Amino acid sequence: MPLTPDQQAEIETARSEERTTRRATVPGMEAHLYNAHEVLDHGFVRVIDYMGDDNAIVQAARVSYGRGTKAVQNDAGLIRYLMRHWHSTPFEMCEIKLHVKLPVFVARQWIRHRTANVNEYSARYSILDREFYIPAPENLAAQSKINNQGRGGVLEGEEAARVLDILRADSNRAYDHYQQMLEQDGQDGLARELARMNLPANIYTQWYWKVDLHNLFHFLRLRADAHAQYEIRVYADAICKIVADWVPHAYAAFEDYRLGGVQFSGKGVDCIRRMIAGEQVDQASSGMSAGEWREFQQSLAAEE
Repeated sequence: MPLTPDQQAEIETARSEERTTRRATVPGMEAHLYNAHEVLDHGFVRVIDYMGDDNAIVQAARVSYGRGTKAVQNDAGLIRYLMRHWHSTPFEMCEIKLHVKLPVFVARQWIRHRTANVNEYSARYSILDREFYIPAPENLAAQSKINNQGRGGVLEGEEAARVLDILRADSNRAYDHYQQMLEQDGQDGLARELARMNLPANIYTQWYWKVDLHNLFHFLRLRADAHAQYEIRVYADAICKIVADWVPHAYAAFEDYRLGGVQFSGKGVDCIRRMIAGEQVDQASSGMSAGEWREFQQSLAAEE
C-alpha cells in the first residue's frame, strides 16, 4: 500500500478541518484535497493546495485584452480562444501544489520540467523506506528494435520471471547494504548523505511540486502522450483527472487542442491543401524528409 496507517490518519485529520474563505473554491478540487490517488505499486499523487479556477483565467484575459474579448460570447468560448491561439499568460493565474511519491528514475525525468517549484524528501536528513518500484508483468518489455528510447514486446514466461527475480534481489540487497552502512549497534557508520549513493534508481522518493496551469499543461501534453514512458504517463493520467475537476473548461480545451490535436508544419499544410484540391502528393513532391513524411502520414491516418 502506498500509505501507512500513520499517513492515512494524518490525511483524515487534515480533511476533517473546515475553514471559511472568500477566495474562489472549486467543489471538485475540495473533494480531492489531501486524498492520495494511488499510482504504480507504492506511489501516489495528492492535492495539497490550489489557487484559481476557470473564472480566474477569464478575468485575467479580460484585463489583458480588454475590448478584444467582447466578441467571445461566453467564458468557455474565451478559454478555447486562448488555448487555440496559444495565449498562455491567463492560464498562469491558476496554480496547484501536489504531493507526489514516485520512483527516483521517474523523478529524474519529471524534474526536467524546470518551470515548477520543487522540494524533495531529503535522504541526507532522513532514512529512505524499503520501497522499490517492481513492474507488473504486463509492463515488462524488451528494448524496441526501431526506437532507442522505447519498448518492444512484453517479456513472458521464464524470461519475465528471471528479470523480476533480479530486480527484487538487487533492490533488497542494495537496501540491506544501505542499512548496514548507517550508524548501528554503537558503530559510527557512514553519513546518510553518502550511504544513499548505493541505492538503486527504482527506490521511491517524495516531493512537493507547485506549478501554474500553463506549465502544467505543457507537462501533461508531453507526459500524458501515448508515446511517453509508462511509469511517468500513469502519474500524468492521474493528474489529468484532477485538473479536469479543477478547471473543466480549460481542461476540455487542452484535451481538444493539445492532447487530441495535431500540429502541422508549413509544408504539411501545403500538402493538405494540395490533397484537398485533388493532387496526388508523395514524399518526393512534398519537400519533406522521409521521417517528416512518415510522421505526416501517421497524423493523417484514421485510427482503427
